[in-house]
Amino acid sequence: MPQTNAFDTLAFTQNLARETRQSLGFRARTRPEAVRWQQDLREALSALLGGFPQRCALTPRVFEKKDFGRYVRETVIFRSRPGLDVFAYWLLPAETAEDKEKGERKLPCVICLPGHGRGVDSIVGLDAKGRMRPWGAWGEYASDFALQCVAAGYAVLAVEQMGFGHRRDETAVAEGPDASSCQPAAGAALLLGGTMAGWRVWDAMRAVDYTLTRPEADAGRIAVMGISGGGMTALFTAALDERIRAAVVSGYCNSFRDSILSIPHCIDNYVPGILRVAEMADVAGLIAPRSLFLESGTLDPIFPIKASRAAFRDIRKVYEVFDALKAVGMEAFEGEHRFHGRKAFEFLGKTFSP
Repeated sequence: MPQTNAFDTLAFTQNLARETRQSLGFRARTRPEAVRWQQDLREALSALLGGFPQRCALTPRVFEKKDFGRYVRETVIFRSRPGLDVFAYWLLPAETAEDKEKGERKLPCVICLPGHGRGVDSIVGLDAKGRMRPWGAWGEYASDFALQCVAAGYAVLAVEQMGFGHRRDETAVAEGPDASSCQPAAGAALLLGGTMAGWRVWDAMRAVDYTLTRPEADAGRIAVMGISGGGMTALFTAALDERIRAAVVSGYCNSFRDSILSIPHCIDNYVPGILRVAEMADVAGLIAPRSLFLESGTLDPIFPIKASRAAFRDIRKVYEVFDALKAVGMEAFEGEHRFHGRKAFEFLGKTFSP
């Protein structure tokens, strides 16, 4: 058998990616140029994701309300599009839950998006058997970050993403709490001319719509926060929905070439044709001059830290043109693929301070 690296499919795709020039990569030198670039890339990105439907009525319903002392949790459902509902938890610090009756105190709100795993239950303190973990235990790789947001004084909408937890097909449910239905659903999206990323982004945009109906939420202080696959949805949603003032992206921001292209990932991460248009840093640049904080583990095996740092340098170039370097930050923490949050919450606190 002759020896040739032309048999190596990974080497071929990596070389092809290196030779591919992104048609809407960031090259602006002035703020007006950067604004026009953002407009063009938002339009192109929306098309790559498969486009978005017309808004339908949210028809929100509250099914359960529980008081945990430190906070109150409501189980809510709202409609994303005809035939598709979103499962979520609405969490309020106890003091604000009391103030609701008086019509007082509007809080900044964080829309929290879990990644692969058990879904939204794993970020609100529920273990695999449906029991509440002790307060402050911050379990699993997502570290109960929705509860950490409540502890920091924020209102929270913790959203179940399509394919996880409460929003799976019957086969995945039968396989157990950790099984997802990403693969068949994301494949179906591609067959229908859409993407799972686009479907999830639309759900997150509808989550913003729902948040704006809550009297406790400050419409001018809405953030999105996500880990891993939730980080992807958080990044893309903030890039496209300018109602979001701040984004915290954990365990995701990198380059498509060095992570999604080079390391096996779930099919829900893939957006057809995106590398011909933009790199991940360009997508993140659509958030400028609004606030963006990134965190990455130095030992993350699926989003290499070297590429995460390089992406951050490219993102800073966009913020520099907008004269908004104070609005972007990053923490590289010692650890693997998990939510960290230390400097992220400091950054969010400064962003939402009066």
